[in-house]
Amino acid sequence: MSSQPVLGIIGGSGLYEFTALKEVETIELDTPFGKPSSPVVIGSLSGKKVAFLARHGIGHFLSPSEINYRANIYAFKQLGIQRIISISACGSLREDYAPGHIVIPDQLIDFTRSRERSFFTDGLVVHVGVADPFCPELSRLQYAAVSEAGGTVHMGGSLITIEGPRFSTKGESNMYRSWGISLIGMTACPEAFLAREAELCYSIMAHVTDYDVWHISEEAVSVDMVMRTLARNTQVAQLAIQKLVEKMPDDLSCTCSSALANAIITRPECVPPETYERVNLLVNKYLES
Repeated sequence: MSSQPVLGIIGGSGLYEFTALKEVETIELDTPFGKPSSPVVIGSLSGKKVAFLARHGIGHFLSPSEINYRANIYAFKQLGIQRIISISACGSLREDYAPGHIVIPDQLIDFTRSRERSFFTDGLVVHVGVADPFCPELSRLQYAAVSEAGGTVHMGGSLITIEGPRFSTKGESNMYRSWGISLIGMTACPEAFLAREAELCYSIMAHVTDYDVWHISEEAVSVDMVMRTLARNTQVAQLAIQKLVEKMPDDLSCTCSSALANAIITRPECVPPETYERVNLLVNKYLES
């Protein structure tokens, strides 16, 4: 078995519970940004280590606005993980992305309001590039894995992240549709942007649970609807993760691992020591003298 996890998965605790995962251990971590949402579960899948983190906590007690996104991403960075898959429940804003389908989005719109959005504050200014917010290579590998697992999967589409925890009004839902947006969710931002700041490959496996509230002939979204659809899709998600791990190359040729190379604007001598200490895991290869 590989010495460190080859993949980090952020999603629901149900993903831990599949028989293909062997040699399971649970690790409690702390970070300079606080504790992550849950302990990290590490196990062997097809002879390689993978790590799971429950985004909303074990038992789902954290609302989207309460999640410590910085701690979650930093914890995976501490473990030496280079690639992250997010398993997310999303509403569909288009007819052809139907409930039960899986979408690998390629664009992201941030409509959140009250979240910590960056690792870099307090005297260190970084302008990371996120024109393409998801790793294209990891997204392609994930699409192939979901297809092989038997899921109905679509490649591409914009995902808007709203603050939550409430669902949209019909007016909001129809406005997002008029903008040409494909999916709506509550957790991709700032998670994807923090992964880029941490120079990690990041891709989303979006499970379409409903048609939001815009669809006149379908039932409006509810918690029960979301949970029922996710339960049906769990087997596909588990098999897709296993196939992704089996096909994962040692290296990807993407630029995610060098995202900060030209992003740090503050002169090294101007960075306060306490700030540098907090984020040195992320920037030491660029700021070390």
